[in-house]
Amino acid sequence: MNPKSFLRWLVVLAVIGASLPAAAFARKWVDSSGKHSIEAEFVRVEAGTVYLKRDDGGEIGVPLDKLSQEDQQFVAKAAGAMPPENTSAPAASSESGTEISNSIGMKLVLVPAGEFRMGSPNSEEGRSGYEGPQHKVRITKPFYMGKYEVTQGEFQEVMGRNPSRFSTRGENKGQVSGMDTNRFPVENVSWNDAVEFCRKLSEKESRNYRLPTEAEWEYACRAGTKTPFSFGSVLNGREANCNGESPYGTAEKGPNLQRTTTVGSYPPNAFGLHDMHGNVWEWCADWYHHYYYQIAPEKDPPGPETGSSRVMRGAGWGNAASDCRSALRGSDAPTFRRDVGFRVACDAPEISATR
Repeated sequence: MNPKSFLRWLVVLAVIGASLPAAAFARKWVDSSGKHSIEAEFVRVEAGTVYLKRDDGGEIGVPLDKLSQEDQQFVAKAAGAMPPENTSAPAASSESGTEISNSIGMKLVLVPAGEFRMGSPNSEEGRSGYEGPQHKVRITKPFYMGKYEVTQGEFQEVMGRNPSRFSTRGENKGQVSGMDTNRFPVENVSWNDAVEFCRKLSEKESRNYRLPTEAEWEYACRAGTKTPFSFGSVLNGREANCNGESPYGTAEKGPNLQRTTTVGSYPPNAFGLHDMHGNVWEWCADWYHHYYYQIAPEKDPPGPETGSSRVMRGAGWGNAASDCRSALRGSDAPTFRRDVGFRVACDAPEISATR
């Protein structure tokens, strides 16, 4: 099993709470510290807990994340041999529930519940005071997030129009002449437009699509990392679509496309999400306030109750690399639209299996 598939299986096991049928896997199990071990038979995984059967017939439960990496990989492989059945989730792709598709072909990736440090440390180059104080946030429920930014083709299908500048009929059509922009991100979209798209898509799919909260967005962007970007501390246009002539973490300048590009052109983060850095700014659900982090709740922060501007994240093709950092916060009026796009989110249903 390759590392990406393994990570996605751990997401399913630890987050969704799938219950897997029993199987006889007798072996030595070691905890994450390497100090404790037990001889036991693998029974099942349920709600993020691995259940083991001792020699005396007794059953014990061990949190998946407390097992050694080798044991976690063993469980992931065991799960791969026994996929859940009769789930209540939408039709899944070949990746066994970690990725789903809807009727218009949009792909969404499962983001696990968890906690992280939101914002940037004082030592991070290029940070703004509005990115702090860095604080602990708990995302208490898994959710699905668009694998890619909403594309021009998807927006056209749902809304019946394409407002994008970088399209065959858009303001900047000369820069994309001869290109198929159907899979370019939709841009020139206001926050109001994005919300309306989610409303119409929800009606079409009978599922509640929405914009991610700012906390969900940064959590999904970081995908467990603490560095300025989900891929490390260096960006010069080779790792994401930005102005590579203004690099970050290096003096070496890189590409500057001066336009959007096909979604998924750059490698995904550890959650399987593409283009969380650069390409187009992305709207979030929250109202924006400079000092919200000082009063934000630890559990699922929803953003300020009122405001005059909405949160934007991720930066875009024309921004310096520093603007594309995971922690950087942007905002503008809900009617603003230039160079802004979005990606959708939706809650993950409970999934259970027939034993």
